[in-house]
Amino acid sequence: MPGVSEEQIAAARQMTAIEFLQRYRPGELVKAESRGEFQLRAHDSFKINEETSFWHWKSRDIGGKSALDYLIKVEGVKFVDAVLSLCEESPGYIPPPSQPEQEKEFVLPPAAENNRRVFAYLMKRGISRKVIEACVRAGILYESADYHNAVFVGKDEAGTARYAFLRGTYTKGKPFKAEVSGSEKAYCFCLPPKGKTNRLAVYEAAIETLAHLTLEGTSDKWRLSLGGIYAPKEGQETQSFSFKKPPALEAFLNRHPEIEEIEICTNNDFAGRWAAGHLAKAYQGKYRIVENLPGKDGCDYADLAKEKQEEQVARQSAAYSL
Repeated sequence: MPGVSEEQIAAARQMTAIEFLQRYRPGELVKAESRGEFQLRAHDSFKINEETSFWHWKSRDIGGKSALDYLIKVEGVKFVDAVLSLCEESPGYIPPPSQPEQEKEFVLPPAAENNRRVFAYLMKRGISRKVIEACVRAGILYESADYHNAVFVGKDEAGTARYAFLRGTYTKGKPFKAEVSGSEKAYCFCLPPKGKTNRLAVYEAAIETLAHLTLEGTSDKWRLSLGGIYAPKEGQETQSFSFKKPPALEAFLNRHPEIEEIEICTNNDFAGRWAAGHLAKAYQGKYRIVENLPGKDGCDYADLAKEKQEEQVARQSAAYSL
């Protein structure tokens, strides 16, 4: 396999990812909910900006801007092949547009015989058994039979499952995280209150909703997972990121006109603070906004719940040793 020169690499980087997709994969591009943004028909967590060409594949946490980045990271083309293809020295290498895939039907993973591993994993993360048991009884949390993932279920008003997020229960290595195919962001994981309320708290992920409920111990408000946030990484150029209202939050507010207060509980890191600031600006005026990020820099509420649990265990151990 011949190598490529610096000039060839520079030339290959001239084509943006959006130009490549519009030219070679037009059938794969689908308009996303946000203005000026597309997603891939086969991967709805892949988003690309029509103007800047910045793309991000959330489920794999990868991104880029050029067509070269896209070919290598998304389609798995080898570096030299991708450069030569984009330099039109081997244009036949670029495969023809694939046929559009049919939308996958949403199906919950089969449940395991018990939820032993989910209980063990979440309790180790500082989530109280009482909170876990309540979610299991409500049918919004269970353990999958295949890989023993924790399955966080989002339901509509009729009690029908419309969304599910998988979280690996194995503690070694990078944790597995993924949405079940066909999930609808409009029905993300949500903890209902006891009784009527006009308050809503929003979190980046499902486990943080459980953690904050564990820490506060009160069910006096709705607690909604946003299913992730769209925000730049620290050190990244923020001007290329245009804030978009989370689909989960928009859909929830449309279904619940009684909501008057939004409590923002995103993570206390660069992305979480960026999202919190933009959420506050987007909804202030119409709603009473409360910014309630975790009090420790770099942490989320799951971190604080685990820290509190460890402190309790340490105090108990010290008391027993007296």
